[in-house]
Amino acid sequence: MPGTADIASSMSQTQAERMRSVFINVSKIPLLFLFLYMFVCSLDVLSSAFQLAGGKVAGDIFNDNAILSNPVAGLVVGILVTVLVQSSSTSTSIVVSLVSSGLLNVRSAIPILMGSNIGTSVTNTIVALMQAGERDEFERAFAGATVHDCFNWLSVLVLLPLEATTGLLRRLSQAVVDTFHISSGDKAPEMLKVMTEPLTKLIIQLDKSVITGIAMGDEAMSNRSLVRVWCKNHILTSSVNVSVGDSFNCTSVQPCWQSNATTWTTQNMTLLVNIEKCSHLFVDSWLSDLAVGLILLACSLLLLCTCLLLLVKLLNSLLQGQVAKAIQRIINTDFPYPFGWLAGYLAILVGAGMTFVVQSSSVFTSAITPLIGIGVISIERAYPLTLGSNIGTTTTAILAALASPGDKLAAAFQVALCHFFFNILGILLWYPVPTTRLPIRMARTLGQRTAKYRWFAVLYLLLCFLLLPSLVFALSMAGWQIMAGVGVPFAAALLLVSVVNMLQVHRPGCLPVRLQSWDFLPVWMHSLQPLDTLLTKVTLCCAKGASEPDLIHNCYIC
Repeated sequence: MPGTADIASSMSQTQAERMRSVFINVSKIPLLFLFLYMFVCSLDVLSSAFQLAGGKVAGDIFNDNAILSNPVAGLVVGILVTVLVQSSSTSTSIVVSLVSSGLLNVRSAIPILMGSNIGTSVTNTIVALMQAGERDEFERAFAGATVHDCFNWLSVLVLLPLEATTGLLRRLSQAVVDTFHISSGDKAPEMLKVMTEPLTKLIIQLDKSVITGIAMGDEAMSNRSLVRVWCKNHILTSSVNVSVGDSFNCTSVQPCWQSNATTWTTQNMTLLVNIEKCSHLFVDSWLSDLAVGLILLACSLLLLCTCLLLLVKLLNSLLQGQVAKAIQRIINTDFPYPFGWLAGYLAILVGAGMTFVVQSSSVFTSAITPLIGIGVISIERAYPLTLGSNIGTTTTAILAALASPGDKLAAAFQVALCHFFFNILGILLWYPVPTTRLPIRMARTLGQRTAKYRWFAVLYLLLCFLLLPSLVFALSMAGWQIMAGVGVPFAAALLLVSVVNMLQVHRPGCLPVRLQSWDFLPVWMHSLQPLDTLLTKVTLCCAKGASEPDLIHNCYIC
């Protein structure tokens, strides 16, 4: 039998271990916030890097109003520009500027706003790639990220044709503008910027007016750098004497006088005086905008990956055992019957509120993606949170529009409202009735596919955000006849395959025996396995060829 002294010693050791464990866990919390802060800062720098690399191209695209008058081309422009600048706020603000200046009408602006909604979801999809190391985590994270993509694409497929034929969003927003007495207000709050700018301002500062100027046709802006050099300047106005011709109209307001057979008058001259230089890393750099953008892109991606990996490891260590189960129960549990349906709508409000606070749907959805990956948030709960973030980012745009000058207020406010109503109608289409929540099922399928074939995630990104939009853009520029000739058969074939797939799963008896499976087709037409085998062989072959040059002749594919 152990003595009293042994029992006391054992109890004191156990208590010391508990205290040590509690201390370690508590000390991890500041680290968690530090990595989260660096993660958000890396997203900010990533956005700046994309703007440096592609901002002027984006401005040139917006400058071609003939292209933007085509709804499909406008949609694709919205996607590509938002992917290029990595910020729906930037692309939306350019659209607002174009509309308020009269260079773009509201009808042409609406498809661009829809495209910006799709383009902004690329960020959290990229973040999900960082969890590819663990198969189950990657499946959940990729499904949680792509549920945003699926919602946006489905909403566009329904609402873009509806808007083109009926002008629903334009009429709704115009009715609100006409009904309410809208007055100019304060600028939208920038709560997240207050926290991140002290660090990001030391790395890079951009003059975003250059992109807007190029989009509005200001040729002088084409030769200006996006890298801000002067952070403080002052406008000086002074009166100077200038000589004028005899035909000049002299008035009492602007008098003239004669001196040595020359007519003189007084004119006001405005001069912009630079006072204080910026203090970021690239203020005196001789590098081009593209070179600076590529450097920042590489560094921000490295920081993003590092912070995300450390965040996931810390969260995994903190959210273990009973703690993880308790948090999962709180976040994912519905209200008691008959109020269970309210939990999803509460999540929409939480997503909208959090996005309004951080002023970025990309930051919010990217922050919850690792939590989805480690299983803390289910995809059923992530879906309404994502829908709420879509609403939150539009309310910020509405507040920004309210800060417009009086003569530009109505147009800017109408464009912001169109963005808001697009997301509201999308939610009404794909959320209230459980059977219409197709984005969840689509995202789950994509997650399972990427978990099995991890290269599929990269293919998905390239296809959905670059290749497919570029192809549609080229077809739309060729004329509606060519686009209809290619698009209608493709859409009909896609719809037919989707219907057959659904019947194969739910009602196979309704189909002919031959169509109850796709086995009668070549394997490469209904499975990714042949492509996966090919890619595996190529990868192994190239790896061997790099280490053993004498084997290269066996790898003709490389």
